[in-house]
Parts: sequence; C-alpha cells; structure tokens
Amino acid sequence: MKTNNTNIKMKLDTSPKNYGDILIEAKDVEVIFNLRGKKLKALRGAGLVLRSGETLTIVGESGSGKSVLSKTLIGMLDKNGTITNGSILYRGVDLARISREEDWLTIRGKRIAMIFQDPMTALNPLKKIGEQIREVIVMHCGLDARASRTAALEMLEKVGITDPERRYEQYPHEFSGGMRQRVVIATAIACNPEILICDEPTTALDVTIQAQILELIKKLQKDMGLSVLFITHDLGVVAKMADKIAVMYAGQVVEEGSVEEIFYDSRHPYTWALLASLPQLGVKGKELFAIKGTPPSLFKEIQGDAFAPRNPYALQVDFYHEHPLFEISPTHRARTWLLDANAPKVEPPEIVVKLREHLKKTTGR
Repeated sequence: MKTNNTNIKMKLDTSPKNYGDILIEAKDVEVIFNLRGKKLKALRGAGLVLRSGETLTIVGESGSGKSVLSKTLIGMLDKNGTITNGSILYRGVDLARISREEDWLTIRGKRIAMIFQDPMTALNPLKKIGEQIREVIVMHCGLDARASRTAALEMLEKVGITDPERRYEQYPHEFSGGMRQRVVIATAIACNPEILICDEPTTALDVTIQAQILELIKKLQKDMGLSVLFITHDLGVVAKMADKIAVMYAGQVVEEGSVEEIFYDSRHPYTWALLASLPQLGVKGKELFAIKGTPPSLFKEIQGDAFAPRNPYALQVDFYHEHPLFEISPTHRARTWLLDANAPKVEPPEIVVKLREHLKKTTGR
C-alpha cells in the first residue's frame, strides 16, 4: 500500500509546545526506490521521536538510511522514492500521506527547515546571497521587498556574518566554505522554524570551522527554541551536540537512547563497533579498529539481523529471525537478540569500556 499519494486536508495543530513534548513521531516507515527496474528498500520499518527543544542525532555508516529518513520528514524524496508503509505524525498531520507540493510548502521552510551537507550546491551560484535569503522570506513569510531585505540582513548578522550590507550583494563564490554554510543556515532559519534538520552540515569543512558551525547551531537552538535533528557519521560531533541518539543500520534504527545511555551503556553490537571506530581511541603503532565486511544489499530481502554477517557476537538465531525491539529503560531501546532472557551474557569490547574515561576528559559529559 502506497501512503504518500493521497491528498489530505492540512489541519496543523499550532498550539505552543513545552520542552520535551513530542513534535515528530515516525513509526514503521518503509521507503522503496525504483532503480532501473529493481526495487531498493532504503528504510525498513524505521522510527524515531523528536521532542521540543531537544537535539536528536542520527548516526550510522554511509548507506544506513540517515539522509533518506531526514528527507522523508521534509517531503524531499527523489521522484523514484515512495513511502510504502508507516506514519510520520507532526502536529496532528501524517506527513507520510502528503503528496501535494502546496501542502509541503506550508511546512517545509516555514516550520521544518534543513541545512544540507555541501553549501556550494545548496546555493544558486548565479544569485546574490542576500536575494537568496530574501526570496525564502517572501515565499514563506509574505513580507514585501523592503521588509524582506531588512529581515535578510538581520539573518546574516544573526549567523555571524559581519558587514551584512556588503555581503548581501555578493555571490556564493566570494565566500569561504564556512561562510557559505552560515548563509545556508541563515536561509534555513529565516522564517523561524521550530525544527531544524542538519544533514552532515560540517562534513565539507575543516576542523576549526566545524567547531564554529556546531557552536553556532547550538547558540541558535538556545536563542530560538529550536528542535534539532542532526545527521552525522562523526561520533565526536554526536558527543558534543546530542541529547538523544538514534543508531541506524541497513534502513532501521537498531538502538536509541540518551547520549549517556548510548555512549556509556550501549547494548547493540553495531553501536559497540561504531564506538570502537572512534579515531580518538587509536593507540600509536596499532591499526585503528574497523568494522569488518560491508553492509547488506538493500535490493535483496534481508533475513534475520542485517548486521549478523559482520557481528562477532552473532547468535544462530540472528541469521534466521529478525530481532524485536527490547526496552532497556523508558528512554533506551535496542534491536538485538542479546537482550533476550535466554541469550548468553555478553560484555562490550574492552575498547568501548575504556571510552567513558576518554569522553569525560574530552567532552566533560
């Protein structure tokens, strides 16, 4: 059953939300792409909960479904992608059922905004950056030319771009990578959204600029009361930014919990492998840890646990039966047979155990 081709009447609940209230709840989301006559199941029953005022970070290897899930939340799937199951509830509306672009425009940019990975491709090279911000304000906020220009200048200043009058008239190629990303952020927050999706916004930047952009996002979140969905493969970024973490593998969320639960009490072997892969844990003269094998092909039907062939802790049942979602605490859940009452007791690898002290020293968490 396709769920995104039914026109619905938009009835958004616009009542104020308190900190911690649920804003988006995605359940059992399935997305299929048709590629050259074949079907690729990019999301396989994925779900998440984003709460008001919090930062939820989605982590996982490339191809795990992070970006597909984020684009699904904002109606930006490629034309060959279809939501075939599940629901995405946002303020009383199921986003999985919206198909009309005019309906999406009442949400995308105005209530839910997105920062993309590469600022150069997110900006039009032929337009002045000020005009690119201004046209978003005109489209979603309905301001006239003069008021929208003033608002655009305020946005440039808000994201730390000095001399906004001069910068307004410049083109993207006249900005550094970090400054272009600030422009993209200014465009995203121009209409005061309540949710900001950040799709690996620091990947194309050097380490110093990365830190500045992360601090800017944290400051904007505090000043504007934003809820942030942050997609990344960098666990160092996660430790600094996250309140909650969702770990994705092969189109599923395999573990979710608070940042402390995931870093200090994770239960899924894939989460252990990601933590062990942190380059900060490397020892001079020894090879860095790497997860053996490759993720499964999503063109094929997956039997059992998708991570089983790469999992040194795999049980026989992992190769035949898909794992249920076990609740560890009210905020911590994981999909692994190791949490079954009949499973043998398995401790995380030593390198993950050592992670706590390292993180306390480097992040203070």
